[in-house]
Amino acid sequence: MPRVVPAVNRALDILELFLGRPQLSAREVAERLDLPRTTVHELLVTLVERSYLISVPGQPVRYRLGMPVFQLGAAFAGRLDLVREAQGVTRDVAAACDEAVHVAVRDGADVIYLVKVDSTHPVRMVSGVGLRLPAHCTAVGKILLSDLDPAGLDAVLEKGVLAGMTRDSITDPDRLRAHLEGVRAEGVATDVGESDSAMRCVAAAIRDHSGAAIAAMSLSAPVIRWTSQTQATWTELVREGAATVSARMGYSAPPR
Repeated sequence: MPRVVPAVNRALDILELFLGRPQLSAREVAERLDLPRTTVHELLVTLVERSYLISVPGQPVRYRLGMPVFQLGAAFAGRLDLVREAQGVTRDVAAACDEAVHVAVRDGADVIYLVKVDSTHPVRMVSGVGLRLPAHCTAVGKILLSDLDPAGLDAVLEKGVLAGMTRDSITDPDRLRAHLEGVRAEGVATDVGESDSAMRCVAAAIRDHSGAAIAAMSLSAPVIRWTSQTQATWTELVREGAATVSARMGYSAPPR
C-alpha cells in the first residue's frame, strides 16, 4: 500500500483549520493540532511561500487563506453539475417512496423542472422536465422564494400579479410573505393543492458551497395517498435527499 506522507497530512490539517475561521495564529494552530511549534512554523513558512496562507498585515504570526485555495475551490465548483449529481439521488428517493420526485430551479417568478423520476402507480402526477410553473404555487418554488432576502423577494413579487392555478393558490403578496416566513423557519415547503387540486407536495432546498439555495427537491403524490403518516415519512425523505445533493454540490451544513 502506498505510504501516506505525514508532512502533507499536517499541511492539509492546517488548511482545514481555517474552515469557518478567518484567521489563526501560529500558536493556535500548534495547540489545535497538538504539534510542536517548530514543526508548525516550518509548515506555515512553506504554505506562505506557496501563497496558500498569507500573513495578516501588521500581525506576522497570524494567517489567513490565500488566493490558491480559492482557485482550487473554484475549479472544483466549476466541475459540479447539478443535474448529474441530482439524478441518482432523485432515483433513490423515488424508489424509497414510489412517488414522483423532482428537482427544479427558480427562474425569476417561475420554477423550471430539471429532473423527474416518476412513480409506478397508475394515478400519478402529470409533469415533465422543462415544465415551467409559477413559483408561488409550488412547493419547490416556495422553498426557493423563502431563501431570498426581503429586497430580493420584493423584486420578484412586484413583477406582476400573482395568478393562481387553483382556488387554493396563494395570490395575495402579503399573505405569501407571511407564509414564506413559516417555510423559512420549518426548512420545508408544502403545496396543498395549490398547483393541482388533486396533488400534494413537499420540498426542501438544495444548497451550494456558499449556502445559497440553488435548487429544490420535491416529492409529489395524489391526495388519495397523502396522509399525516406518509407526509411525515416523505418529508424526511425529501430533507435527506436534498441534503445529499447539497453535500455533493459542496455544501457543509452548520453544526446543530
